[in-house]
Order: sequence, then structure tokens, then C-alpha cells
Amino acid sequence: MFASLTLAAALALAPASPASPLPDITDIPSVPVTPIAPLTMEQVMAVPEELRAEVRKRVVEPGGGSRSRKLDLLAAYVFGDDGLALDYDNDYTRTVSEVYRDRKANCLSFTLLFVALAREAGLDAQVQEVGEVLAWYQDEGVIYNANHVNVGVRTGAQWQVVDVDTNILAARNRPFGVDDRRAMAHFHNNRGAELMADGDLASAHLALRAALQDDPEFVPAWNNYGVLLLRMGDPQGAEHAYLTGLRHKREHAATLSNLVSLYRRTGDERQQRRYEWRLDRVQRTDPFHQFMLALECEHNANYECAITRYRRAIALQGEEHQFHFGLARVYFLSGDLGAAQRELGRALNLGDNDKVRSVYKQKLDSLRRWREQASTRLQH
Repeated sequence: MFASLTLAAALALAPASPASPLPDITDIPSVPVTPIAPLTMEQVMAVPEELRAEVRKRVVEPGGGSRSRKLDLLAAYVFGDDGLALDYDNDYTRTVSEVYRDRKANCLSFTLLFVALAREAGLDAQVQEVGEVLAWYQDEGVIYNANHVNVGVRTGAQWQVVDVDTNILAARNRPFGVDDRRAMAHFHNNRGAELMADGDLASAHLALRAALQDDPEFVPAWNNYGVLLLRMGDPQGAEHAYLTGLRHKREHAATLSNLVSLYRRTGDERQQRRYEWRLDRVQRTDPFHQFMLALECEHNANYECAITRYRRAIALQGEEHQFHFGLARVYFLSGDLGAAQRELGRALNLGDNDKVRSVYKQKLDSLRRWREQASTRLQH
């Protein structure tokens, strides 16, 4: 699901030293292996001949000249059990060829695959950035706040959205198309973060440099580059990377958080306070952050805190049915059945599909019966 992996820096820093330019790959000491060179766009998007032939047979020829028909056939092939039948795997960002070989993909790899195949079928397709989303994964029981991408395909006057991730609870923004260079910045940034997690700092350095060459204004890559430089013992370089990212996006919370952590560890209290204030302002006006805090309060059975945070999230972005459902849940747990019923009703009205509305209606009906039974018991 993570289109752009964004890392937090929780690392011990080397003592402060005079400012130095950002290190080149040749400055990294004790490189244990030959670094892995970043892939080109052509290598990432290359469609294997066997897959290209399958798209012609199953999409292009039966689809005729209809773009809508081709899109339907392509979706059936990619998602269907008799087609690619892809499994979701967020451990590794794959190229189009690797997705076909492994039958696994995260949201970015899926998006790149679908765009490449749609173009093979003669469709106008693009990568779309959704920005930050809330997503829930049942097997892990965790809600994530992360960045996301999906596919846009033109079938006429409008763009149709294709999205592999069914776990999205809420999105901050509507999707918007980006060019292939920006898509490659996502790819190289992901690869850089994955290589860093594997301990291959030299290859991670090359990948993150490639992401910044793809798009010098891609803030997640500046943030991850700062984390990498800390691991390489260069806090001045990390500070430079974080500040560069913030010049492109002043309110990028992950970068602000890492910068605050950097100043805390280096003992620069003045700068720490300055960026703590900015981070606090961003988080106080971020409905997703308030929602995550509400979940934490609810998990700790601190219902008063949870109510405050859910109401704050609703005040900032009141059309999200999940926020109202969360508030209904803590009202119920705290014993305020009337308020719980009210918020469930609002969640029902805001539900974005029949399945969601059906769940809320069942819960609302159950709550009404509960209140009626409680009222009857009190009367007797």
C-alpha cells in the first residue's frame, strides 16, 4: 500500500563536526559489496513478451475499438483467478517483470504494472497520487497513515480509477495524475528505503539519489535521504536534506518529526523548539493525526480523550464516516447511548457504498433495540 515509504530517524548521532557537502557514494567508508545500480525507467516498465502476447489475446483483440471494453477486460485479467491473480506483498517494490514473475505486488508495483499493460492495450493510462490515506489491515490489526498511489485510465471524457488496495478507510485528497518521472521517484524512493532497511546503505544511497534526480521536489525522498545520512554518521548532511525537503513542503509531518529528533539529539534546543512548534501546529490541524490519537486513547480505555480527539478530527474533516463511527463507538463504551446513536446515524448517512451503509444500519438497529430494552427495564 505504501507508495512512498517514509522513514523515521531513531538513531544515535555522531558528534557534531564542521559543515560538509552531502557525501558522494565514494565517500562511504567500508562498502562491503558492489552497490546495486538504480534501474532505468525502461527497465522498470518493461513488459515481458509472454505478458505482452497475453494482453493482445485477452484484451486488445476481444476489446476491439472500445476503450471501456478494453479496460474491463484488462481488469478482469489482472484481478481474475484465471489471469494474473496477484497477491498483495508490501515487503518489496517490484518492476513490471518481477510482478509478472512473482505474481506479487504492493500498491506502487501494481500501479506500474497496470499502467504499462493499459498502454500496451492502447489506452491512455497514468500513475495517480492520492496523498495520505488511512488503511486497515485485518491480519495485522493495525491502521496505518501512509501515502498511496493508484491508476487513472481515460475511457472518454473522464478518467476511471483502478486501485488494488481495498483496505483504504479514508483519503485526504482526490487522486491526481503525475508524469512518469514522478512515478520513478516513487519507485527509487521505495527501493532506497527497502535497501536501507536491509542494511545496504551504499545501494540505498544510489537509489535515493536517483529518486531526487527523477524529481528534486519529491519530499519523501529528501526525508529518507536524511535518515540514510544519519545512519552514515553525517548529521549535518541529514539536516540539509530535511531542510531542503521542508523548503518544498513546509508542513511535511514526517520530515518535521525527524528534524525535531535530530535537534534533540544534537542538543540544539532553540531549533528543536522552533520545529516542535511547527510540527505541533501541523498535527493539531491534521484530521488523520487526530484520528490516530483517538484510536490510541480508545485502545487505552481513555474514552474522554478519545471523544475529544474524534470530535477534533470531525471538526477538521467531518465528511469521513469512519470518524463518526469511531466517536459512536467510544460514546457507547462510555455509556452515552443517545450520543452513540446520533453518531451512528451520521456515519450511516455518510457511508460511501452499500456494504458500509448496511453494516452501519445493522449496528444502528441493534443500538436502538438495546436502548428500548434498557428503557423497558428501567420502567419496571
